[in-house]
Amino acid sequence: MGLFFEDFEADKVWITRGRTVGEGDITLFAGLVGDFNPLHVDADYCSGTPYKGRIAHGPLTLSMAIGLMSQQNLIDDTTTGLLGLNWSFSAPVKIGDTIHAKVSMVSKRPTKDPSRGIVVLRLDVINHSGTSVQLGEMTLMMKRRN
Repeated sequence: MGLFFEDFEADKVWITRGRTVGEGDITLFAGLVGDFNPLHVDADYCSGTPYKGRIAHGPLTLSMAIGLMSQQNLIDDTTTGLLGLNWSFSAPVKIGDTIHAKVSMVSKRPTKDPSRGIVVLRLDVINHSGTSVQLGEMTLMMKRRN
């Protein structure tokens, strides 16, 4: 079970484990969402870009970061809804890059309903070189303790 609204503290930071982005991840994501932009699926095309190779879809990396956070058992079974995302993409993620996320609470507030509250979490997605590749905040509706 994940954390309840009351369990989130302003000074707490969680560091997820790493995950290496593979060619299969990008190919499967492209097929799943229908985004076949050559930046993601065409190695020959990408050889002529500043990236010099295929890059992961931005939303794929975002989703991986949320998955890594979820594996920390922060939000499993205690989140009742994703209310919003505010996200920035600052560097490409290439095949073979290993990413992890640094997660911290930005704010929280109770709602009128005493069974839930709203928590804003910040995720800083960092690659194996220590470069921040994405930074964002997600607003979640969380269960409160009885």
